[in-house]
Amino acid sequence: MWPTSLWLPPVLLVGSNIVMNVAWYAHLKAPHRALWTAVISSWALALLEYMLAVPANRIGAQRYSLAQLKTMQEAITLVTFVGVAYVLFGVRPNWSQAAGFVLIVAGAALVFRSPLG
Repeated sequence: MWPTSLWLPPVLLVGSNIVMNVAWYAHLKAPHRALWTAVISSWALALLEYMLAVPANRIGAQRYSLAQLKTMQEAITLVTFVGVAYVLFGVRPNWSQAAGFVLIVAGAALVFRSPLG
């Protein structure tokens, strides 16, 4: 069994980033609603997002460096964004966006390697 500090932070970050992307973009489905309702509902979702992100980072700091945690969060954000964009709007990334995301993930992989040189 893997130690909790290894697998729990990425799982919590996936949940956090799904909620974050929904908070940032779901209100675009209802442009007729008042802006203040979009802000309040997004903030309510952001509270849930923080309830997942803060423990992810607190637990993750036992196992991962700060750079690794941030890199993990950014890579997860890209993946969950693609999923949320597809589910909410039917948008799929084009080839150049997919290639850019792959390059970002490749860069993220370097952060998890031991220092080069």
